[in-house]
Amino acid sequence: MDKDNNLLGKFELTGISPASRGMPQIDVTFDIDTNGILNVFSTDKSTGKENKITITNNKGRLGKDDIEKMVQGAEKDKAEDDKQREKIAAKNSLESYAFLMKSRVDDEAMKGKISEEDKKNEKGEYEHQSSGQDGSSHSLTIEEVD
Repeated sequence: MDKDNNLLGKFELTGISPASRGMPQIDVTFDIDTNGILNVFSTDKSTGKENKITITNNKGRLGKDDIEKMVQGAEKDKAEDDKQREKIAAKNSLESYAFLMKSRVDDEAMKGKISEEDKKNEKGEYEHQSSGQDGSSHSLTIEEVD
């Protein structure tokens, strides 16, 4: 999971065109050369804007023993990481579905096709999921989302 990552560097890709949720298309490429130098490239596919960073800092790098310990720890924690990954995917799926339903309720083309009571229920459910009330959006099981 991300809490186990080591920060190597930062950069921003600015000027991304406004788009609906989930619509920006960003291409990210990682390249490690034979000297261990990491190059990261990002491109906004719609605007062509690009940015890159090169990580060459050898100071603070992990040694072979450190890397081996981390690999063993990752193998030991794989099952738990997989469960966590599934929970996050399920939560994201639920949030996307709730957002889609809210968008449909707000869509002008749907005016008159959805009763006011259904609109109220959909918006209420979206707000409930978005706010994480009662912790439900953070503790759902995969079965509950399906």
